[in-house]
Amino acid sequence: MKKRLIIGILLLVILTTYKPQNFSLGSKFKIKEVIIENNFILQEQELKKNLIFLYDSNLFFLKTNKIENILVKKGFIESFEIKKIYPNKIKIKIFEKKPVAIIQNKKNKFYFTTSGDLIKYQNLENYNNLPMVFGNKENFTLLYDNLKQINFSIDKIKRFYYFETKRWDLLTIDNQTIKLPSKNYLLSLKNFINLNSKKDFDKYKIFDYRIDDQLILK
Repeated sequence: MKKRLIIGILLLVILTTYKPQNFSLGSKFKIKEVIIENNFILQEQELKKNLIFLYDSNLFFLKTNKIENILVKKGFIESFEIKKIYPNKIKIKIFEKKPVAIIQNKKNKFYFTTSGDLIKYQNLENYNNLPMVFGNKENFTLLYDNLKQINFSIDKIKRFYYFETKRWDLLTIDNQTIKLPSKNYLLSLKNFINLNSKKDFDKYKIFDYRIDDQLILK
């Protein structure tokens, strides 16, 4: 028992008085490289410029809160992953929101994304041919959700026009106009999908569903 006590005291003295001379976290774990991946809209150099504070900071003690605070302010970022790569790298994988339409509401212009978010418009080459929406976010969100419900491809529409009478006109990429009623327009859209699959209806440019239980073709 006495031997164990003596050994324990000796170990305690050794461990509390030993000071390593060559162990240093300061230089070995300084960040030298920031890797950005999976970004298609956001520019890599712009992101690195925003994260310049990371360089020469200590990877071992790095808190990711500051990185997160910067990235969440970027409108196009849906989510992201941060990975420390020891000894001196950090990798940030970006998951971007996908624009599906451009909303023009008076003088304001925004991208509308698959998640229903609005992002301030900027000229992006990959999204120059998105359908234009002349209306507000609330009304278009409801229409967009209904289009998804019946598997109506938004890519087939060139223009969406919302009227004060609370109804929509849709202009297709084939320059056919679908005039929807203010209520129960899902039945009209389903009917258009069915008719549009038949060659005999290619010649018509206007599909007017505004009168209940009627379709006027022109």
